[in-house]
Amino acid sequence: MHHSIEINSLSFSYPDGHRALTGVSLHIAPCEKVALVGPNGAGKSTLILHLNGILNGDGAVQVCGLPVDQKNMGRIRAMVGLVFQNPDDQLFSPTVYDDVAFGPLYQGLTAGEVAQRVEQALSEVGMSDYTRRVSHHLSMGEKKRIAIATVLSMKPEVLVLDEPTAGLDPRSRRALINLLAELPLTMLVSTHDMLMVRDLFPRTVIMDEGRVVADGATDALMDDEELLEAHGLEKP
Repeated sequence: MHHSIEINSLSFSYPDGHRALTGVSLHIAPCEKVALVGPNGAGKSTLILHLNGILNGDGAVQVCGLPVDQKNMGRIRAMVGLVFQNPDDQLFSPTVYDDVAFGPLYQGLTAGEVAQRVEQALSEVGMSDYTRRVSHHLSMGEKKRIAIATVLSMKPEVLVLDEPTAGLDPRSRRALINLLAELPLTMLVSTHDMLMVRDLFPRTVIMDEGRVVADGATDALMDDEELLEAHGLEKP
């Protein structure tokens, strides 16, 4: 059985010499939901961008048993649904339908198959009535859901989200958490929302200064106030 995500001894420095990751290893089993927490600058976003080859450091990264390299890039980008913090980075088409259809069209599916994918993805995020709406007129919560639908339409095996609840009001936040709880996918979610971590993720990985400093059961890590404090995190 392959891990959904397998990272071994990954290190990465940006062109300016800033070392963002040092010897990071992380293994996530199929359908496991894992939170990634740590202060700003800990390397969380840098790590996430390695999962579909946007960044490429030293070490080994495999997704669903495939090495993340040029040869596999098309398949990897279909398997790993990456949802950025700002949905406006992800939504650029005239209508919601076009945004959600973009990936399946790019995969070469027929118009009928694309329509089916769009319908299913929008229904999974509770946005079926929005197909003809214009993305940039939607609320932040609605945009986040549509951004998730744009990757669900590709039928990914792994969902990777960067700060999904940032900028949401309490009702949208709760709705998004309920949505993520229901999706039967492997999930790695980078967040500062410690209450969501406690509610949603059985396992938490803490990063600081480009390293994994703790990886274990969320309840145990959340009870370790000394550990949390040492890495700029607040007990929820």
